[in-house]
Amino acid sequence: METKELHIECSIEKALSAIGGKWSFLVLRELFNGTKRFGELQKNIQKISPKALTDTLRNLEEQQIVTRTVYPTVPVTVEYSLTEKGHALRQILKEMKKWGSEWA
Repeated sequence: METKELHIECSIEKALSAIGGKWSFLVLRELFNGTKRFGELQKNIQKISPKALTDTLRNLEEQQIVTRTVYPTVPVTVEYSLTEKGHALRQILKEMKKWGSEWA
């Protein structure tokens, strides 16, 4: 008799999958302080490459955590801000920061 393994997706796993890689938390930290341009994010997040920042922003946008607004200026102005879903992560990140300062 063959048995199938049942996979029940963990809500923590789902949250981590939505947030993405290691840079996401730092991007979110910056956007909690308000709307930012790509250059501002790159300047404020030390050691992040333009590719890593682009990939992180795309993932957060696909997950509807970040919104990207393009303004028809010359050169084009692009701003990133948090959606309601993104703002809902604030308390989680505050708790992670608190834990990190106490235990890490």
